[in-house]
Amino acid sequence: MPSSRSYGGVSAEDRRTQRRAALVAAALDIVGTRGHARMTVGGLCAGAGLNERYFYESFATLDDVLLAVYDDVLGELTAAILTAVADAPDDARAKARAAIAAAVELLTEDGRKARVLFVEPLAAPVLNARRADVSRAFVGLVVGQAHDFYGAAAALRAGSWADLAAAYLVGGFAETMAAWLRGDLAVSRAELIERSTELFVLVAEHVVGTASPNAAAPDTQRGASGTAGR
Repeated sequence: MPSSRSYGGVSAEDRRTQRRAALVAAALDIVGTRGHARMTVGGLCAGAGLNERYFYESFATLDDVLLAVYDDVLGELTAAILTAVADAPDDARAKARAAIAAAVELLTEDGRKARVLFVEPLAAPVLNARRADVSRAFVGLVVGQAHDFYGAAAALRAGSWADLAAAYLVGGFAETMAAWLRGDLAVSRAELIERSTELFVLVAEHVVGTASPNAAAPDTQRGASGTAGR
């Protein structure tokens, strides 16, 4: 039974928290540099400087610690984006650029985190399943930010088109980041940020503009075009 006594002024609960954090940090180093297939309980505990019995104090399986690493990196990314958006000027381009720059900078300053988010889910089923949930969450985040910036009325008029546009933007940005990190796109980091910002703003303003009270809905526009062509 785990001890509940304090040592050196540190409670048993705090010691468990510290040990878990050390295991997650060790997992980030292994997964982010060599891949999840190279992760073992022994290797994790050695990297954390812990006896192997402490692994099972925090985790039941290696999949559990893999998810913990993924969620930690994702939480850091989400916090960085939200902070950047909140601090940016009240301007659509400024806020979009702040969000994209925060994401790109975090993922390029520590390549381990980029590998955890973009490479390992392709080979780890448990991460691939979580990635689908994360994509939906980020779509909701983009739609929510647009709602806050453009207003509830514009969001209501856009309806499901806003969700579709957000899904394209989130999915497209993720794939673009993965391609850029692999070296498949010959653009600088600054250009990646600026071009991605332009695309986000163009799509957002197009959706909001065509959803304005005086604009025809997309289906109506297609119908009119089709009728004219007959």
